[in-house]
Amino acid sequence: MPPCTEPLSAAAASLWRHRDFRRYLTGQAASVAGSSITQMALPVLAVLHLDATTAQVAWLAFLGQLPPALLALHAGALADRHSKRRQMITGDLVSATVLATVPVSAALGTLTLTQLMIVAVVQGAASVLHDAAAISLLPSLVDRSLIQRSNSRVGALFAVAATAGSHLGAALTALLGPARALLGDVASYLISAVCTARVQTAEPARVRPEIRRLRGEIGEGLRYVRGDDRLWTLTLVNATTSFALGLLNTLWALYLLRSLAMSATVFGVVLGLGALGAAAGALTAPALARRCGPGPMMLAALAITPLTQLPLLLASPGRAWQITIGAALFVQLACAGAAGTTQRSIRQIVTTAGMQARMQAVSTWLTSGARPVAALLAGALGTWIGVRSALTAGTLLLLIPLVVLARSPIRALRKMPDPPAAPLPSPPAARTSPPAVPTPARTDDTRPDRALGGDAS
Repeated sequence: MPPCTEPLSAAAASLWRHRDFRRYLTGQAASVAGSSITQMALPVLAVLHLDATTAQVAWLAFLGQLPPALLALHAGALADRHSKRRQMITGDLVSATVLATVPVSAALGTLTLTQLMIVAVVQGAASVLHDAAAISLLPSLVDRSLIQRSNSRVGALFAVAATAGSHLGAALTALLGPARALLGDVASYLISAVCTARVQTAEPARVRPEIRRLRGEIGEGLRYVRGDDRLWTLTLVNATTSFALGLLNTLWALYLLRSLAMSATVFGVVLGLGALGAAAGALTAPALARRCGPGPMMLAALAITPLTQLPLLLASPGRAWQITIGAALFVQLACAGAAGTTQRSIRQIVTTAGMQARMQAVSTWLTSGARPVAALLAGALGTWIGVRSALTAGTLLLLIPLVVLARSPIRALRKMPDPPAAPLPSPPAARTSPPAVPTPARTDDTRPDRALGGDAS
């Protein structure tokens, strides 16, 4: 086993002393908790209160997932060109505004499925803007050697926030109803915007081309990812996994709430167990990567994931099966947390600073582009062959990302890769005139690896 290349524990501890990292983490965790409230309340609102059919549930999922497929590449190029923090704040405020219309319409008695679909589209577009900037902002806040540890803590805290959000969503749904429960998500977007506005670390210097069009920068990002075998393989793994899970997740809530007669409260508890699994997977990812190697660990996680769907396919109504499904979801999301934290860290480590947002946007584009198709396929299969048979098809599709990773060299990766080498300075040109007077040295505040030199606030 290769020697561990992880930074010292003292360096890791500095993550929690870094004010801007804490502000970033707090804002994003609040947003994750709020999204879990919506994830809990929206299916209850559509299925139990607005009597949505299987096809309508599929269309709602399709429309919510369509904006990332259409806008991810543009959002990534914009984030590399302009301020990431400003883009995050804009996305948060738009999401808060449009989501607030749902409880208002419910109070007035005018809420319809059509409005929910419109809200899903607008909120999805705003989330694309936010997420493209948020994920690519992290490497500018921490040193490259701390990216895996940072992603581990981010993933774990997000999972805990998702757990809290699921339980809070279940409580708010029971006390206030699913429509007014969405006000919790509205508040989370406002908290995220405030925390992002307080981040003070300078972002890397941005290229502001006067002639190049956004389309050219998008193409550059696509070529960059396609030209790196590691980035391309992990992107394909993400996209194929997303397609399979998109099919499963479209029908999952409908199947639990209607076919298995699960109450809204139990549904929230099951989601909470899954989020705890994601936290456990994210926290243990660095240790598992050191012990097993990043490649074998991700391969094992992808192999276990299809097995965790078996309890759902075999279940019938009853408390015992509810507990079993919750345990299986815990294991599934533990695998997802460990593998997701590791692959995200690899992609961020090997990508240069000026391509971070576009690299992430390519992954988001392919991943998100698979979801609307999967949602429509789920609706068609659920209508034609039944929900349980459609879930079986989704489970079989989870074998595809396993095959993609198993056929790539990444499967044998035994340690985290090295960051890209800094470009060598150009050799000095021959001079026939006296050299110019040197200018005083200055601190480069835009270096992405200076943030953890100390308390950078």
